[in-house]
Amino acid sequence: MTTTGPDIVELDRIAVHESLRVVALAREADWERDTPCAGWTLRQLVAHMAAQHYGFAAAARGTGREAAYWREPEDMSDPGRTYRGAATAVLAAFAEPGVTEREFALPELGGEFPGGRAVGFHFIDYVVHAWDVAAALGAGLDLPGHVLDAALAVARRVPTDPARRGPGFAFAPVLEGPAGSDPLDEALRLLGRDPEKWPPTS
Repeated sequence: MTTTGPDIVELDRIAVHESLRVVALAREADWERDTPCAGWTLRQLVAHMAAQHYGFAAAARGTGREAAYWREPEDMSDPGRTYRGAATAVLAAFAEPGVTEREFALPELGGEFPGGRAVGFHFIDYVVHAWDVAAALGAGLDLPGHVLDAALAVARRVPTDPARRGPGFAFAPVLEGPAGSDPLDEALRLLGRDPEKWPPTS
């Protein structure tokens, strides 16, 4: 389903840094904005993103089975600061030698996965979630072409079984799009996001 090996760690690092950039664009009045994640405000989305960072960091260090690491932060009064702390934690964990050769326990996905594959899961999540944040703010996403090409390759491998798409799952059902879409738009539609509903305004 994913790219594996040391390159996936670098791809993930780039995606997480872009998520940090777009989260930092938010101002106090923005946190209650709607997002492409149905039913979630920007504050709620960023809380989820922070929880996933801490959970994956724990998984990289062999403690991913412990539910406490996957809980959303209780204090979201300063979402930007909370998010920076979580992103720092996962980047440090993934930078450790041999991370792609470890086994990651990922309870939400129902088991243990090779490290390279697990980092790939995280990578595609943070390309998509960085876009979610940017879209909510009317901003554009700024990722290099090779990162978007890799994200599209991963998105094409995500199972499309309708029984595993929709509410309660990581991604919504696949959306059809025009032929010749750019890699980001195609990846987003494969993962149930509609870029036409959230065009950049700045």
